[in-house]
Amino acid sequence: MLDELDKAILEILQAEARISNAELARRVNLSPPATLARVRRLEETGYISRYVTILDQKQAGYDMLCFVRVSLQLHDSEQVNGFREAVQQMSEVLECHHVTGDYDYILKVVARNTKDLENFLINQLTPIPGVARIYTSLVLNEVKSSTVIPIQ
Repeated sequence: MLDELDKAILEILQAEARISNAELARRVNLSPPATLARVRRLEETGYISRYVTILDQKQAGYDMLCFVRVSLQLHDSEQVNGFREAVQQMSEVLECHHVTGDYDYILKVVARNTKDLENFLINQLTPIPGVARIYTSLVLNEVKSSTVIPIQ
């Protein structure tokens, strides 16, 4: 169970993962050793799963962000596992979600340009055994992008 100090630590770390322990301790009004112990406990209990650096997509040379919806022919374990394993190896796929509704999976994909997107769709995604349909939407403008989970 999280107390108010844990919640404050998590809120700060989500916004500023590179904050020093001393500054974090100052902001939550704890000693640095006590703050570090809380952070370690939050890591060990799985509240903090990892620390990452988020790159600017365009600066990294990826001009396209797409959402690709995929339907499988069958939902047997062989096709599902094969699809999941194949997608995990594709560096263009930032996220893959198994969903309910008209599609089986939604993928968040980056591409440098339309030629790279075409290559990804035709030469990497379509040949996966069991893929029945692929629908692609191009992002025109990213209205909101966040990695911050509200801490209640």
